[in-house]
Amino acid sequence: MQPRVIAVLVARNGAQYLPQTLAALAAQVRRPDSVVLVDVSSSDESGALLSAAAPGNVVTTPGRRTFGGAVAHALQVGPPQEVENEWLWLLGHDNAPEPTALSALLGAVEVAPSVAIAGPKLMRWDEPAVIASFGETLTGFGRSVELVSGELDQAQHDINSDLLAVAAGGMLVRRAVWTALGGFDPGLPSADAALDFAVRARLAGHRVVGVPAARVASAGPAELFGRRSVAAGSQNRIHRAAQLHRRLVYAPPLAVPLHWLSLVPLAVLRSLVQLVAKRPGFVGGELAAAFGAAFDGTVPRARRTLRRTRVMGWAAVDALRITAGELRERRAGSRAVVATALAQGRERPGFFAGGGAWVVLVTAVIGIIAYGRFADAPALAGGGLVPLSSTVAELWSHVGYGWHDIGTGFLGASDPFAWVVAVLGTLTFWSPSFSVVLLYLVAVPLSALTAWWCVARFTSRAWAPAVAAVAWAVAPPFLAGLEGGHAGAVIAHILLPTLVLTAGGAARSWSSAGVASVLFAAVAASAPMLVPALAVALLGWAVANPRGFVRVVGIPLPAAVLFAPLVVEQVLRGTPLAIFAEPGLALRTVTPSVHELVVGSPAPGLDGWDAFLAPFGLPGLAAPIAVVVLLAPLGILALLSPLVPGALRGIPSLVLGLLGFVTAVACLHLQLAVVGSTASPVWPGAALSLYWLGIVGATATTIDGLRRAGSIPAAVTAAFLLVLAVPALSASAAGATAVAESNGRLLPAFAAAKAAADPTLGTLQLSAQPDGGVAVTVHRGVGTTLDELSTLASTDTTISAEDERLALLAGNLASRSGFDVAAELDSLHIAFIVVPHDADASAPARQRVVDALDGNRLLTPIGDTTVGTLWHYEGLGDGAAPDGPGPLGTTLGVGILVAQGLVLVLAVLLAVPTTRRRRVRTARVTEQTTEVDE
Repeated sequence: MQPRVIAVLVARNGAQYLPQTLAALAAQVRRPDSVVLVDVSSSDESGALLSAAAPGNVVTTPGRRTFGGAVAHALQVGPPQEVENEWLWLLGHDNAPEPTALSALLGAVEVAPSVAIAGPKLMRWDEPAVIASFGETLTGFGRSVELVSGELDQAQHDINSDLLAVAAGGMLVRRAVWTALGGFDPGLPSADAALDFAVRARLAGHRVVGVPAARVASAGPAELFGRRSVAAGSQNRIHRAAQLHRRLVYAPPLAVPLHWLSLVPLAVLRSLVQLVAKRPGFVGGELAAAFGAAFDGTVPRARRTLRRTRVMGWAAVDALRITAGELRERRAGSRAVVATALAQGRERPGFFAGGGAWVVLVTAVIGIIAYGRFADAPALAGGGLVPLSSTVAELWSHVGYGWHDIGTGFLGASDPFAWVVAVLGTLTFWSPSFSVVLLYLVAVPLSALTAWWCVARFTSRAWAPAVAAVAWAVAPPFLAGLEGGHAGAVIAHILLPTLVLTAGGAARSWSSAGVASVLFAAVAASAPMLVPALAVALLGWAVANPRGFVRVVGIPLPAAVLFAPLVVEQVLRGTPLAIFAEPGLALRTVTPSVHELVVGSPAPGLDGWDAFLAPFGLPGLAAPIAVVVLLAPLGILALLSPLVPGALRGIPSLVLGLLGFVTAVACLHLQLAVVGSTASPVWPGAALSLYWLGIVGATATTIDGLRRAGSIPAAVTAAFLLVLAVPALSASAAGATAVAESNGRLLPAFAAAKAAADPTLGTLQLSAQPDGGVAVTVHRGVGTTLDELSTLASTDTTISAEDERLALLAGNLASRSGFDVAAELDSLHIAFIVVPHDADASAPARQRVVDALDGNRLLTPIGDTTVGTLWHYEGLGDGAAPDGPGPLGTTLGVGILVAQGLVLVLAVLLAVPTTRRRRVRTARVTEQTTEVDE
């Protein structure tokens, strides 16, 4: 008996495809015996086109039915099966068959009576020579896999016929089998619907074959049916939901509860994996699919249908699954294609062949000459530097929100810089303070390395990154930061080029966005005054790259979470601008002139040239002239950047430099930290680093644009900059800077030894001020370390009752009075008083304090130490020092720590590099876009 074929053509908003599909259907060599046209509530001209093609054979379905649901409805309202050998040919509006497609499909099923489903080779609509889909299978864990997709059709897969499943488009299925199996599962609206149907057919004892001679066009996968496009995140959600539905349907009865209980935990785990794989847009879909499967009401019916129709064991399916080895081979092939495409990109300077290694080596030698004297030091101190806590546990106990043993103590948020210091100290966990020594030893070559990598990414000539590396490694604000112990500014300077590099790539890559977010948090924590300028730069970059807008504007998120507790406290006490105060030890900042800021000097002295030329007896203008001459090549090349090829790279650099300079000027007018009795401006060094970065970037653009002609100005610029750095480097090499080696002790050895046994023991520090006054500080244990310091304390301009109490005690100790200080010393648990040696102190004022303490019968003089003059109060009672909860001691502290830690972990997971993937696109047709709209 000749087979009878009913072609069921389902359309939903497919007017752009229907004319060609209808014409192809009418041109079949073996024409269908009957054609049923189904319009699924289309909002375009699909209904009119179908009615014009076959006025009496159009079925309109109510609502937005799925493809399978539309077929089932058409068969339900149509005539019943007339003959035993009746077949259904399922076509979508975008499935235009070649003239011999149906005859080839029928030829395959006629010679094999056991075949119930035959599928054609689907070809891309816009690329007819490329296979869109030919066969589907399952992995061992039930994930669906396209056997062939995106390959040029060279008949290389024509030997494959027995398949686990075929796509729905163009499928030829025996009507009796369709009816017995109940059609497509309503719980699978698009993805995996045909796969599930074929699996159930296999389990019912039937075969599924692919017919390579039958070719049918396809504009996209099943989930694209009726849609112009599907977002990648939505596509993942659809496929994951389908996989979970099938898992619950196929599982043995005893395993269903286990699968159900594992849905949400697996979704959380897979969400973390998606973050690592740089697919944060998939996280919501993972959770939505899990919760949807957990409350999927179609599962019981699907399980009953499977149980009723199944006559074969799962071995019939397992034999056609893809093996783990085959899957690995396919992935390796995909990675090879990506690697080949990347290798064909624009040539950039190589690190070794392009001279990067030599530049780093030269700057390493410079760094050893300048700071090699610190190599055997256990710690550094001086300027803004003090040692770190002695253990890693103590380092991490100072992050988040908790008690601060500064002054009389207070409960509050830690500076975000505490996170940076904790990470830095953990690198040398055996001696956290040594991490700062290591930072000094590698700072110069490390800054050269980050600058080289950044500029090499945007240039093609070797000279450009080489000059940038030299300029960045010997930048005046950077060397001034090293001289003055501004650890935060030094760290920010090293990280800034890498931040620019990754932020530039964030518009296209989630991995770059993750790295940039971590770097932004580190830079912001180390140099908070840079946050406004960097935020403006990121906003501009996001606007210029609308496709990556979300990725770019999300970069500051981790930093915002780290700063949030501190911002709230500063705002509540009326000092919102204090969040921009430099973290670490508060120092008196000597304000430079605007002219000195222009040449990159964050302090008076023109980068050390005034002092360097003074012994030679040269006129006063010699130093400014020398600095201007040495900076002239750099400045001229930077200003020429808008005029050379590649100006689009130079102009953003100049804008970034302008933002940095404006920030530096603003720093001089922001008096935030209180040092002694006076407020001090914010040190502008970090802002000048941003200014210098813009100039260096513009200079590199000019050198790259000049091509071969840029070699001479590049060499001159690098040489002049090295000469410019001679005064600063020679001062560091000679030990004529504020930073010096330290034994790691903040207090005299005698006091530190006592404090080691009692960490709550207090030491009162009385520091004579230049104006003749006395500043008082309380140290607990072995002293206030760098990780303990807080801008909440250094920017506090109010006088509390505890402050008045401490001032009264200090005033009576620093002068001969009849006040009995024993009760206050006992109450504050203070056993030592130290008067430090301070070059800035007033000598008469210091001597007056020393004489008063010597005359106090309660105190035992210990004598002069390396830290200062020490006295011991031996009558200390057994009272307890003021104390409070740590970061884990309050609900608020735990919440803050968990929130900050979670955001940082997620950012790090997003930053972890993974193999780059090719972007999967649906086939395009005339007047059709593939923009994401779901």
